[in-house]
Amino acid sequence: MLCQSNGMKTFRDLHDGPDAFVIPNPWDRGSAVMLHAMGFPALATTSAGMAFAMGRREGGLARDTVLAHCREMVQATPLPVSADLEYGFGHSPQAAAETIRAVAQTGVAGCSLEDHTGDPVNPIYDFSLAVERIAAAAEAARALPQDMVFTARCENHLWDRPDIDDTIKRLQAYEAAGADVLYAPGLRDIETIRTVCDSLSKPVNVIMGSPGVGLRVADLSSAGVRRISVGSAFARRAYGAFIDAAREVMQTGQFEETGTAMGFGDIERWLPD
Repeated sequence: MLCQSNGMKTFRDLHDGPDAFVIPNPWDRGSAVMLHAMGFPALATTSAGMAFAMGRREGGLARDTVLAHCREMVQATPLPVSADLEYGFGHSPQAAAETIRAVAQTGVAGCSLEDHTGDPVNPIYDFSLAVERIAAAAEAARALPQDMVFTARCENHLWDRPDIDDTIKRLQAYEAAGADVLYAPGLRDIETIRTVCDSLSKPVNVIMGSPGVGLRVADLSSAGVRRISVGSAFARRAYGAFIDAAREVMQTGQFEETGTAMGFGDIERWLPD
């Protein structure tokens, strides 16, 4: 039996607005609850943040673990959730379709698949296979009894392939194959982002939170972006502060970093009674 998804129509409608919206990426129930209390309209999982919280490196978690995490994120708040599924637990188009059907059972309102293979030696799927995988996933999403906003990701710029022409070619092919949202993480300047948005007719997601990229929501919205995520940036910020404080204690015996911790009251104001 299918889980009841949070805000499916609301999630799709967010992509149709005139301006960009921000979809932050919680990594556990507590961060999801806090982001909901802050007023964000939707949430997306982060494969890296989830892995860090479980004491693992990104890409090292089994399918059932990822699906259980998606279910927990759906149950944490009433907000719609989009699932980061990396390459989808299998390399064939059939595996991509099965991944969509499986994650639909968790109640998510959306999900994403990427063309990164999981293999650092050969990191990006060949073009034809990449398109076949997206087409199979999109078909599976359309066949579901509930709505599913399906995002296709081109990972070129995260894997030392900053070929904007190939990135646009792939995104256009993914759009034609049925993806609802297009996403190329790693774009860093507004003109490139504008070029990508202008080359597509469906909503574009852009990730922010990378060092040295100071673009604002208004900048991205005016360039044609419709959705802005932060990936693992919030989780990395949290774990970075934790590591800095612990390392200071170990290396110097001091507690200056620990002393800058946010107070109980400041945290609990974002939590229900």
